[in-house]
Amino acid sequence: MANGNFTRVTEFILTGVSERPDLQIPLFFVFLVIYGLTMTGNLSIITLTSVDSRLQTPMYFFLRHLAVVNLDNSTVIAPKMLVNFLVKKHTTSYYECATQLGMFLVFIIAEIFILAVMAYDRYVAICNPLLYMVVVSRRICFLLVSLTYLYGFSTAVVASFSVFSMTYCSSNIINHFYCDIVPLIALSCSDTFFPETVVFVSASTNLVFSIITVVASYFNIVLSILRIRSSEGRKRAFSTCASHMTAVSVFYGTLLFMYLQPQTYHSIGADKMASVFYTLVIPMLNPMIYSLRNKDVKAALKRFLTNSCCSFKLM
Repeated sequence: MANGNFTRVTEFILTGVSERPDLQIPLFFVFLVIYGLTMTGNLSIITLTSVDSRLQTPMYFFLRHLAVVNLDNSTVIAPKMLVNFLVKKHTTSYYECATQLGMFLVFIIAEIFILAVMAYDRYVAICNPLLYMVVVSRRICFLLVSLTYLYGFSTAVVASFSVFSMTYCSSNIINHFYCDIVPLIALSCSDTFFPETVVFVSASTNLVFSIITVVASYFNIVLSILRIRSSEGRKRAFSTCASHMTAVSVFYGTLLFMYLQPQTYHSIGADKMASVFYTLVIPMLNPMIYSLRNKDVKAALKRFLTNSCCSFKLM
Protein backbone atom coordinates (compact mmCIF):
# COMPACT_ATOMS: atom_id res chain seq x y z
CA MET A 1 0.00 0.00 0.00
CA ALA A 2 1.40 3.40 -0.96
CA ASN A 3 2.08 5.85 1.85
CA GLY A 4 -0.31 8.40 0.42
CA ASN A 5 -3.26 6.03 0.31
CA PHE A 6 -3.94 5.67 4.05
CA THR A 7 -4.42 7.76 7.16
CA ARG A 8 -2.32 6.72 10.16
CA VAL A 9 -4.42 5.62 13.13
CA THR A 10 -4.24 7.89 16.19
CA GLU A 11 -7.06 6.30 18.18
CA PHE A 12 -8.90 3.00 18.39
CA ILE A 13 -12.56 2.07 18.88
CA LEU A 14 -13.40 -0.82 21.20
CA THR A 15 -16.53 -2.78 20.29
CA GLY A 16 -16.96 -3.96 23.90
CA VAL A 17 -18.39 -7.19 25.30
CA SER A 18 -21.61 -6.77 23.32
CA GLU A 19 -22.68 -4.32 20.64
CA ARG A 20 -26.39 -4.61 21.48
CA PRO A 21 -27.63 -1.25 22.86
CA ASP A 22 -30.25 -2.87 25.10
CA LEU A 23 -27.57 -4.83 26.98
CA GLN A 24 -25.24 -1.94 27.82
CA ILE A 25 -26.89 -0.83 31.09
CA PRO A 26 -27.53 -4.38 32.43
CA LEU A 27 -23.94 -5.35 31.59
CA PHE A 28 -22.67 -2.18 33.28
CA PHE A 29 -24.29 -3.20 36.58
CA VAL A 30 -23.13 -6.81 36.25
CA PHE A 31 -19.49 -5.82 35.76
CA LEU A 32 -19.74 -3.05 38.35
CA VAL A 33 -20.71 -5.70 40.91
CA ILE A 34 -17.89 -7.99 39.72
CA TYR A 35 -15.33 -5.18 39.98
CA GLY A 36 -16.69 -4.11 43.38
CA LEU A 37 -16.35 -7.67 44.72
CA THR A 38 -12.85 -7.90 43.21
CA MET A 39 -11.78 -4.69 44.95
CA THR A 40 -13.31 -5.73 48.28
CA GLY A 41 -11.98 -9.29 48.25
CA ASN A 42 -8.43 -8.54 47.15
CA LEU A 43 -8.04 -5.49 49.40
CA SER A 44 -9.24 -7.66 52.29
CA ILE A 45 -6.60 -10.31 51.51
CA ILE A 46 -3.88 -7.64 51.20
CA THR A 47 -4.92 -6.02 54.49
CA LEU A 48 -5.25 -9.25 56.48
CA THR A 49 -1.94 -10.71 55.30
CA SER A 50 -0.23 -7.38 56.09
CA VAL A 51 -1.58 -6.67 59.61
CA ASP A 52 -2.29 -10.10 61.13
CA SER A 53 0.77 -11.51 62.90
CA ARG A 54 -0.38 -15.11 62.34
CA LEU A 55 -0.36 -14.67 58.57
CA GLN A 56 3.28 -13.60 58.31
CA THR A 57 4.42 -16.78 56.56
CA PRO A 58 5.77 -17.32 53.02
CA MET A 59 2.45 -18.81 51.85
CA TYR A 60 0.50 -15.70 52.83
CA PHE A 61 3.26 -13.41 51.55
CA PHE A 62 2.78 -14.93 48.09
CA LEU A 63 -1.01 -14.84 48.52
CA ARG A 64 -0.78 -11.10 49.22
CA HIS A 65 1.08 -10.53 45.96
CA LEU A 66 -1.38 -12.70 44.06
CA ALA A 67 -4.11 -10.39 45.41
CA VAL A 68 -2.06 -7.35 44.32
CA VAL A 69 -1.69 -8.56 40.72
CA ASN A 70 -5.35 -9.65 40.60
CA LEU A 71 -6.47 -6.23 41.79
CA ASP A 72 -4.13 -4.35 39.44
CA ASN A 73 -4.99 -6.51 36.43
CA SER A 74 -8.71 -6.01 36.98
CA THR A 75 -8.21 -2.26 37.48
CA VAL A 76 -6.34 -1.98 34.18
CA ILE A 77 -9.40 -3.38 32.36
CA ALA A 78 -12.59 -2.68 34.34
CA PRO A 79 -12.82 1.16 34.74
CA LYS A 80 -12.45 1.86 31.02
CA MET A 81 -14.81 -1.00 30.23
CA LEU A 82 -17.46 0.37 32.63
CA VAL A 83 -17.21 3.86 31.13
CA ASN A 84 -17.68 2.45 27.64
CA PHE A 85 -21.00 0.87 28.69
CA LEU A 86 -22.32 4.38 29.39
CA VAL A 87 -20.98 6.34 26.41
CA LYS A 88 -21.78 6.03 22.72
CA LYS A 89 -18.26 6.38 21.33
CA HIS A 90 -15.88 3.76 22.74
CA THR A 91 -12.63 5.43 21.75
CA THR A 92 -9.19 5.05 23.26
CA SER A 93 -6.11 6.95 22.16
CA TYR A 94 -3.12 5.21 20.55
CA TYR A 95 -0.90 5.75 23.62
CA GLU A 96 -3.67 4.89 26.08
CA CYS A 97 -4.18 1.61 24.23
CA ALA A 98 -0.44 0.86 24.30
CA THR A 99 -0.31 1.63 28.03
CA GLN A 100 -3.30 -0.60 28.78
CA LEU A 101 -1.79 -3.50 26.83
CA GLY A 102 1.59 -3.10 28.54
CA MET A 103 0.13 -2.96 32.05
CA PHE A 104 -2.19 -5.89 31.36
CA LEU A 105 0.78 -8.00 30.21
CA VAL A 106 2.84 -7.06 33.28
CA PHE A 107 0.17 -8.29 35.68
CA ILE A 108 -1.03 -11.35 33.75
CA ILE A 109 2.57 -12.60 33.37
CA ALA A 110 3.22 -11.85 37.05
CA GLU A 111 0.10 -13.86 37.98
CA ILE A 112 1.26 -16.84 35.91
CA PHE A 113 4.60 -16.98 37.73
CA ILE A 114 3.29 -16.14 41.21
CA LEU A 115 0.98 -19.16 40.91
CA ALA A 116 4.03 -21.24 39.94
CA VAL A 117 6.00 -19.86 42.90
CA MET A 118 3.08 -20.66 45.22
CA ALA A 119 3.08 -24.25 43.94
CA TYR A 120 6.81 -24.50 44.68
CA ASP A 121 6.18 -23.06 48.16
CA ARG A 122 3.58 -25.78 48.88
CA TYR A 123 5.98 -28.43 47.53
CA VAL A 124 8.72 -27.37 49.95
CA ALA A 125 6.26 -27.07 52.87
CA ILE A 126 4.89 -30.60 52.41
CA CYS A 127 7.86 -32.50 50.97
CA ASN A 128 10.68 -30.83 52.96
CA PRO A 129 9.02 -29.35 56.06
CA LEU A 130 12.22 -29.34 58.16
CA LEU A 131 14.01 -27.17 55.61
CA TYR A 132 10.99 -24.97 54.81
CA MET A 133 12.07 -21.77 56.59
CA VAL A 134 15.59 -22.12 55.13
CA VAL A 135 14.61 -22.85 51.52
CA VAL A 136 11.74 -20.33 51.50
CA SER A 137 13.29 -17.68 53.73
CA ARG A 138 12.10 -14.07 53.83
CA ARG A 139 14.96 -13.05 51.58
CA ILE A 140 14.14 -15.78 49.03
CA CYS A 141 10.45 -14.72 49.09
CA PHE A 142 11.35 -11.12 48.25
CA LEU A 143 13.76 -12.28 45.56
CA LEU A 144 11.20 -14.57 43.88
CA VAL A 145 8.47 -11.92 43.87
CA SER A 146 10.88 -9.21 42.67
CA LEU A 147 12.08 -11.41 39.80
CA THR A 148 8.46 -12.17 38.91
CA TYR A 149 7.58 -8.47 38.62
CA LEU A 150 10.84 -7.64 36.83
CA TYR A 151 10.35 -10.43 34.30
CA GLY A 152 6.70 -9.45 33.79
CA PHE A 153 7.69 -5.83 33.17
CA SER A 154 10.55 -6.61 30.76
CA THR A 155 8.46 -9.13 28.79
CA ALA A 156 5.53 -6.69 28.60
CA VAL A 157 7.81 -3.94 27.27
CA VAL A 158 9.20 -6.20 24.53
CA ALA A 159 5.78 -7.59 23.53
CA SER A 160 4.05 -4.18 23.58
CA PHE A 161 6.84 -2.56 21.59
CA SER A 162 6.71 -5.30 18.95
CA VAL A 163 2.92 -4.94 18.62
CA PHE A 164 2.92 -1.15 18.43
CA SER A 165 5.93 -1.01 16.12
CA MET A 166 3.55 -2.19 13.40
CA THR A 167 1.70 0.28 11.18
CA TYR A 168 -2.02 0.76 11.80
CA CYS A 169 -3.99 2.37 9.01
CA SER A 170 -7.58 2.80 7.82
CA SER A 171 -9.44 0.41 10.14
CA ASN A 172 -9.17 1.23 13.85
CA ILE A 173 -12.00 -0.91 15.28
CA ILE A 174 -10.75 -3.41 17.89
CA ASN A 175 -13.23 -6.27 18.21
CA HIS A 176 -12.70 -6.58 21.96
CA PHE A 177 -13.43 -4.81 25.26
CA TYR A 178 -9.78 -3.89 25.90
CA CYS A 179 -6.57 -3.52 23.91
CA ASP A 180 -5.36 -7.09 23.46
CA ILE A 181 -2.59 -8.48 21.27
CA VAL A 182 -4.55 -10.69 18.86
CA PRO A 183 -7.14 -8.08 17.70
CA LEU A 184 -4.41 -5.44 17.44
CA ILE A 185 -2.27 -7.64 15.20
CA ALA A 186 -5.35 -8.33 13.06
CA LEU A 187 -5.72 -4.58 12.42
CA SER A 188 -2.18 -4.01 11.21
CA CYS A 189 -1.53 -3.22 7.56
CA SER A 190 2.19 -4.05 7.84
CA ASP A 191 4.11 -7.31 8.12
CA THR A 192 3.04 -9.13 11.31
CA PHE A 193 5.61 -11.95 11.30
CA PHE A 194 7.95 -10.41 13.89
CA PRO A 195 5.33 -9.43 16.51
CA GLU A 196 3.48 -12.72 16.06
CA THR A 197 6.74 -14.62 16.59
CA VAL A 198 7.65 -12.58 19.68
CA VAL A 199 4.19 -13.05 21.19
CA PHE A 200 4.05 -16.79 20.39
CA VAL A 201 7.53 -17.52 21.79
CA SER A 202 6.89 -15.43 24.90
CA ALA A 203 3.41 -16.84 25.61
CA SER A 204 4.37 -20.47 24.98
CA THR A 205 7.58 -20.19 27.05
CA ASN A 206 5.77 -18.56 29.98
CA LEU A 207 2.90 -21.05 30.00
CA VAL A 208 5.04 -24.14 29.49
CA PHE A 209 7.58 -23.19 32.17
CA SER A 210 4.94 -22.25 34.75
CA ILE A 211 2.74 -25.29 34.04
CA ILE A 212 5.76 -27.63 34.29
CA THR A 213 6.63 -26.04 37.66
CA VAL A 214 3.07 -26.43 38.93
CA VAL A 215 2.63 -30.01 37.65
CA ALA A 216 6.03 -31.16 38.97
CA SER A 217 5.36 -29.56 42.36
CA TYR A 218 1.94 -31.14 42.74
CA PHE A 219 3.13 -34.51 41.43
CA ASN A 220 5.66 -34.63 44.27
CA ILE A 221 3.11 -33.27 46.73
CA VAL A 222 0.65 -36.06 45.88
CA LEU A 223 3.38 -38.70 46.24
CA SER A 224 4.33 -37.28 49.65
CA ILE A 225 0.71 -37.17 50.80
CA LEU A 226 0.15 -40.79 49.73
CA ARG A 227 3.13 -41.85 51.85
CA ILE A 228 1.52 -40.40 54.98
CA ARG A 229 0.05 -43.32 56.92
CA SER A 230 -2.71 -41.60 58.92
CA SER A 231 -5.83 -40.38 57.12
CA GLU A 232 -5.88 -37.32 59.39
CA GLY A 233 -2.33 -36.46 58.35
CA ARG A 234 -3.18 -36.85 54.66
CA LYS A 235 -6.25 -34.66 55.08
CA ARG A 236 -4.27 -31.95 56.88
CA ALA A 237 -1.50 -31.99 54.26
CA PHE A 238 -3.98 -31.83 51.40
CA SER A 239 -5.91 -28.94 53.01
CA THR A 240 -2.79 -26.75 52.98
CA CYS A 241 -2.72 -26.72 49.17
CA ALA A 242 -6.40 -27.29 48.25
CA SER A 243 -7.13 -23.57 47.75
CA HIS A 244 -4.11 -23.07 45.53
CA MET A 245 -4.93 -26.16 43.48
CA THR A 246 -8.44 -24.79 42.89
CA ALA A 247 -7.13 -21.34 41.85
CA VAL A 248 -4.51 -22.89 39.54
CA SER A 249 -7.04 -25.21 37.91
CA VAL A 250 -9.46 -22.38 37.16
CA PHE A 251 -6.78 -20.00 35.86
CA TYR A 252 -4.79 -22.41 33.68
CA GLY A 253 -7.95 -24.16 32.52
CA THR A 254 -9.25 -20.88 31.10
CA LEU A 255 -5.93 -20.02 29.41
CA LEU A 256 -5.56 -23.49 27.90
CA PHE A 257 -9.16 -23.41 26.64
CA MET A 258 -8.51 -20.09 24.93
CA TYR A 259 -5.08 -20.71 23.41
CA LEU A 260 -4.91 -24.46 22.71
CA GLN A 261 -8.19 -25.03 20.89
CA PRO A 262 -7.86 -25.44 17.08
CA GLN A 263 -8.02 -22.20 15.12
CA THR A 264 -11.08 -23.45 13.21
CA TYR A 265 -13.04 -23.62 16.48
CA HIS A 266 -12.13 -20.09 17.55
CA SER A 267 -14.91 -17.53 17.71
CA ILE A 268 -14.79 -13.88 18.73
CA GLY A 269 -17.62 -14.41 21.22
CA ALA A 270 -15.91 -17.37 22.91
CA ASP A 271 -12.60 -15.51 23.09
CA LYS A 272 -14.29 -12.50 24.67
CA MET A 273 -15.99 -14.66 27.29
CA ALA A 274 -12.70 -16.40 28.08
CA SER A 275 -11.03 -12.98 28.38
CA VAL A 276 -13.79 -11.78 30.70
CA PHE A 277 -13.20 -14.83 32.84
CA TYR A 278 -9.44 -14.52 33.35
CA THR A 279 -9.29 -10.70 33.49
CA LEU A 280 -12.35 -9.99 35.66
CA VAL A 281 -14.03 -13.12 37.05
CA ILE A 282 -10.94 -15.00 38.30
CA PRO A 283 -9.60 -11.93 40.22
CA MET A 284 -13.02 -11.84 41.93
CA LEU A 285 -13.05 -15.60 42.64
CA ASN A 286 -9.51 -15.96 44.05
CA PRO A 287 -10.18 -14.12 47.35
CA MET A 288 -13.31 -16.25 47.82
CA ILE A 289 -11.38 -19.46 47.11
CA TYR A 290 -8.64 -18.57 49.59
CA SER A 291 -10.98 -17.25 52.30
CA LEU A 292 -13.84 -19.77 52.16
CA ARG A 293 -11.45 -22.76 52.06
CA ASN A 294 -8.89 -21.40 54.53
CA LYS A 295 -9.43 -21.48 58.30
CA ASP A 296 -6.48 -19.14 58.98
CA VAL A 297 -7.84 -16.42 56.70
CA LYS A 298 -11.36 -16.75 58.14
CA ALA A 299 -9.97 -16.54 61.68
CA ALA A 300 -7.84 -13.50 60.74
CA LEU A 301 -10.88 -11.79 59.24
CA LYS A 302 -12.88 -12.46 62.42
CA ARG A 303 -10.08 -11.02 64.58
CA PHE A 304 -9.76 -7.99 62.32
CA LEU A 305 -13.49 -7.26 62.41
CA THR A 306 -13.62 -7.76 66.19
CA ASN A 307 -10.68 -5.40 66.76
CA SER A 308 -12.16 -2.85 64.35
CA CYS A 309 -15.51 -2.93 66.18
CA CYS A 310 -13.79 -2.54 69.56
CA SER A 311 -11.75 0.40 68.28
CA PHE A 312 -14.87 2.02 66.86
CA LYS A 313 -16.73 1.67 70.18
CA LEU A 314 -13.85 3.28 72.07
CA MET A 315 -13.92 6.36 69.86
